Amino acid sequence: MRSHYLELNVDSLMKDKKLEANLSMVASRVMAGLNMNGLKYLLPLWLGALTGVTIRCVFAAVAFWLTGCFIKEAAVTRKQRIMLFCLGAFGLYGFMFCYLLGISKTTPVSSAIFNSMQPIWVFLISVFFLHEKATVMKIIGIALGFGGAMLCILTQGSDDLARDAFTGNLLCMISSFVFAVYLIVSKKLLEKVGVVTMMKYIFGGAAVSGIIVSSVAGWDAPMFAEAWKGEWHWTAWAVLAFILVFPTYLSYFLVPVGLKYLKTTVVAIYSYLILVVTTVVSLSLGQDRFSWTQAVAIAMICISVYFVEVAEGNSKKPDTPLPPQS
Repeated sequence: MRSHYLELNVDSLMKDKKLEANLSMVASRVMAGLNMNGLKYLLPLWLGALTGVTIRCVFAAVAFWLTGCFIKEAAVTRKQRIMLFCLGAFGLYGFMFCYLLGISKTTPVSSAIFNSMQPIWVFLISVFFLHEKATVMKIIGIALGFGGAMLCILTQGSDDLARDAFTGNLLCMISSFVFAVYLIVSKKLLEKVGVVTMMKYIFGGAAVSGIIVSSVAGWDAPMFAEAWKGEWHWTAWAVLAFILVFPTYLSYFLVPVGLKYLKTTVVAIYSYLILVVTTVVSLSLGQDRFSWTQAVAIAMICISVYFVEVAEGNSKKPDTPLPPQS
């Protein structure tokens, strides 16, 4: 009787944790969707893409280290710190590098389309490196997804809203792959590391990469230069403040909460919420125009993820683990 009661309590607790994880992902992805619209407003008129990446990474690193002063978590080993630092320096920074450069050249909706490919990348990585089985249905899904991506890349022309759509779309597709790798590795590391500790070292690594790259490539921040002259463009500063506090700090804080209790593929599928939010806001603000090719590309990628994940029963076994560390 006591054992049965404990089992019910554990089940109830897990349901609560999964609800918390799902709500965390909803909030995180809504903020990420608005992030695309905010970045499109700032880049490149008020802020250079690489400088923007550095500012975000440094702000988040400081914010998470300050948060760590109030939240105590289990100590991490030197090896874990190095792994987290490298994940930030190459994984997270690489994602932001490609992502901000891409969105500065294309439209928010197009960038969100490629962001929606994350579940496909997660599955491909699992097949090639984690020995997950590739079924006919999943192969069809992947083909559809890449067909939709190629349709968007090859048909979108450059105009007043997208100054170099081809390059921007290609960079956004690369960024979605890098973020998929980041999700998979983060999932494994979260088994032994606390959320705040993880983000402290990851953003610390990303901040170091950002400072090095910006120091070599040069700093490009017209809004800061204008402020130095006494001309404050408050809308630009308000948008930057929103991006730093919500999509950068809070959104990245919530993603590991989702990863702790949800499958990596489920977390990746939440990227569709980014697409919905970004599309609605972009069309409302005039940051994008309705395009039938974009609509077809969105439909193809949505159907592809249905084949890859939902039609296969969303895989009855848990996330395929990463190979043991040497």
